[in-house]
Amino acid sequence: MAQLGFEGMPQRLYPCTPSRLNSWLDCPRRYRMTYLDRPTPPKGPPWAHNSVGASVHNALAGWWRLPLRERTKAAAGTLVERGWIDEGFRDAEHSAAWRRRSRAMVEDYTAGLDPADEPIGVERTVGTRTDKITVSGRIDRLDLRFGEDGQELVVVDYKTGRRPLDSTDARGSLALAIYAVAAQRVLRKPCHKVELHHLPSSTVAAWDHPEEGLARHLRRAEDIAAECSAADDAYKEGLSEKAVEELFPPNPGAQCAWCDFARHCPEGRAAAHAKRPWDALPE
Repeated sequence: MAQLGFEGMPQRLYPCTPSRLNSWLDCPRRYRMTYLDRPTPPKGPPWAHNSVGASVHNALAGWWRLPLRERTKAAAGTLVERGWIDEGFRDAEHSAAWRRRSRAMVEDYTAGLDPADEPIGVERTVGTRTDKITVSGRIDRLDLRFGEDGQELVVVDYKTGRRPLDSTDARGSLALAIYAVAAQRVLRKPCHKVELHHLPSSTVAAWDHPEEGLARHLRRAEDIAAECSAADDAYKEGLSEKAVEELFPPNPGAQCAWCDFARHCPEGRAAAHAKRPWDALPE
């Protein structure tokens, strides 16, 4: 095993996901609590907006798995009802109102889809590697469409947040770019276009990445992963409490109001008042 450190031997690839890399960028302290601390510090209560998002995603995935003749608007709504996640809401009435709202949102969205336009993947896990990292993630939907140069893959990501999205969001998403690279390497078909389907506003934010754009995202992922890897190794070797705080500093700001680990972070609590579990949902 010692030979692994000799010059010329293969470098250990750092395994990661886009979520892990983004977590490091957002807040090193939250990254440590999520991925390194064992046992994991207790989290706060579940968020209602996460329940809505998961319920909608699960229903859409289930809709595509139905036999073609059963892919109806009504069936999509039924899937929301059957799989509704009742966590984080103010009370039963609030949950029921959002269940109805989410059902209508999914029904309206699927009404605009061609049930016969079979995706090449639903909730599909893809991965790729470079000479520095191995990265993987799960795509909400992967389409195969006809473009100017023939068949091409399109990465589709569902969004249910309150803010409408635009092409800047699609362009800047590290996760979507990595999925595009991984998809075209795994399936051996071009994949440059990524789309954010925002169900509440019935809008699609798209971006068509050039090859160099995808390469830039991949290099950025490698740079972030190098920081993560160094921090991971130092933590596992054992550090003083002071060294841990220096290596994994908090990043206090308005986003701290939504952090699962706010109760363990004085700086985060001072930066933003805690939100109620349902506060991200519009009235």
